[in-house]
Amino acid sequence: MSEAFENLLRETREFPPPAEFAANANVTAEAYDAAAADRLAFWEQQARRLDWATEWDQVLDWSGAPFAKWFVGGRLNVAYNCLDRHVEAGLGDRVAIHWEGEPGDTRTLTYADLHRLTCQAANALTDLGVTAGDRVAIYLPMIPEAAVAMLACARIGATHSVVFGGFSADALASRIADASAKVVITADGGYRRGKPSALKPTVDEAVKRSPSVEHVLVVRRTGQDVSFAGTDHWWHETVETASPEHTAQPFDAEHPLFILYTSGTTAKPKGILHTSGGYLTQTAYTAHAVFDLKPATDVYWCTADIGWVTGHSYIVYGPLANGATQVMYEGTPDTPHKGRFWEIVDKYQVSILYTAPTLIRTMMKWGDDIPAGYDLSSLRLLGSVGEPINPEAWMWYREHVGHDALPVVDTWWQTETGSMMISPLPGVTAAKPGSAMTPLPGIVADVVDDQGQSVPNGGGGYLVLREPWPSMLRTIWGDDARFVDTYWSRFEGMYFAGDGAKKDADGHIWLLGRVDDVMLVSGHNISTTEVESALVSHPSVAEAAVVGATDPTTGQAIVAFTIPRGTVDTDGAAGEALISELRDHVARTLGPIAKPRQIMLVPELPKTRSGKIMRRLLRDVAEHRTLGDVTTLQDSSVMDLIASGMGGGKSDED
Repeated sequence: MSEAFENLLRETREFPPPAEFAANANVTAEAYDAAAADRLAFWEQQARRLDWATEWDQVLDWSGAPFAKWFVGGRLNVAYNCLDRHVEAGLGDRVAIHWEGEPGDTRTLTYADLHRLTCQAANALTDLGVTAGDRVAIYLPMIPEAAVAMLACARIGATHSVVFGGFSADALASRIADASAKVVITADGGYRRGKPSALKPTVDEAVKRSPSVEHVLVVRRTGQDVSFAGTDHWWHETVETASPEHTAQPFDAEHPLFILYTSGTTAKPKGILHTSGGYLTQTAYTAHAVFDLKPATDVYWCTADIGWVTGHSYIVYGPLANGATQVMYEGTPDTPHKGRFWEIVDKYQVSILYTAPTLIRTMMKWGDDIPAGYDLSSLRLLGSVGEPINPEAWMWYREHVGHDALPVVDTWWQTETGSMMISPLPGVTAAKPGSAMTPLPGIVADVVDDQGQSVPNGGGGYLVLREPWPSMLRTIWGDDARFVDTYWSRFEGMYFAGDGAKKDADGHIWLLGRVDDVMLVSGHNISTTEVESALVSHPSVAEAAVVGATDPTTGQAIVAFTIPRGTVDTDGAAGEALISELRDHVARTLGPIAKPRQIMLVPELPKTRSGKIMRRLLRDVAEHRTLGDVTTLQDSSVMDLIASGMGGGKSDED
């Protein structure tokens, strides 16, 4: 396997932190030394950034590995740490959330406002019979009530299961059933691409199949007509009329905080279980360290949806535990125009921006002139999350959004890890475009070969975690055996993330995506990420997705789906010439073995609403198979365009 990931890309550019940034950074290089000297003492120190009702007796109990217990015997309330303690410290008037609706309506919620609403929601849920340990499903658009619902559950010790508001009734019903959710919190709808998008009908259909559900709470957002059953309650008639007085009770550090389902396309979704003390310790610390968060002056914006782990850790729990002021946006980045994101940055004077490589590449495709039309001088730190970022997108982000001056933190972590694991520290690291760099202080990550041995610098293999970490998943809900088999069976004593990685000559880590996104071409394993990066490094290409397709000669052949930049001519002979040029460009960049058999020029790629490219569907197209389930796609018509284009001659198979 060490030959499997050939070190095909050579990235020599480095960007040290600006001197002033480094001089004022929250976390310095000493953190690495402290964690290396005594990892558990280091995590104890971070836990003390929180308010505990009862301190722990033991930092880590790993005797039942791989089932971890962190801060054993400690008790705290997660919502108290995100809200009450800031209000009690006299910060009730600080803005917690600047909310921007897609149609342009706005709300500003202070910490006192958010605290009051959360207490009211906690009382309303208690009145509906929800007690500590019960599960509550949340199916909401990006509105402040989503954060309130999560915090209210945390406040009363109920375990929330947030389901992304784009999922189908089947997907919602299966998640409600798996968790035996007692209450569902939803809305009539949300705004998406300039029009109301209904949610309540999906919930109605799912609840018909969900005997565990006793009540449905409905936020009025769009004013759409909805059907109401006896179990349904309007949020404004229950939550907003409830008492704002509520005393948060502490819970055990290992009390279940939330279940979050990783979306399985074929197998049953996995309910990833996170608990309270360790999770909040690491999310709060990493928000402080990696974002260099200065709550008194920063305005922070994470562009993720609340339905994904990024929304849990870096919209709700991490920023609020630090007392941050943040922006929350309901809609899509191109509604009503392609400058909407940058308009929001300028409007709220956003200083920290955390977004996905997919969105960055989309912005590249739209053109450099769009961000150039905005000031963006309030920004001081840029972050990336969701998948490996290719060097060209990293450079574009730094140059066109960061005015060629700001630190860029490319973060690697997963639903399962709970919070960031590998990332530059912005005041310490000389970052390389496209590399997540090194494990954060207190994290022990490695790249190993088939036998579980560390690969040398310059080698590639499997990304593993060698030691437990506070925000780690505790199990798969209701399925301990699947938890052990999925994450702990490949390498003894190590968590295997399912991702491939390589170490460069300096030992810095480069993520190569999922191991199953590696193509075996004539005996050489080639990562889809590296071929995609090579394609996007060409000035005519905005975005690319690469898959392996069965080939009678080479075993697998590389098939690329490529979105040209907006100004590029792709008609007729010009398109054929571009395809030929791109194939040669990949061969020059990576070597002849990586030359794609076929390149399709496409207007868009199939993406989930979280921005992930669904390569499974592209493989179906490349193999001329019937398309699988497309319900989670942002725009299912994209697949019709791509499939029709397969016979349209936009390829080159010489």
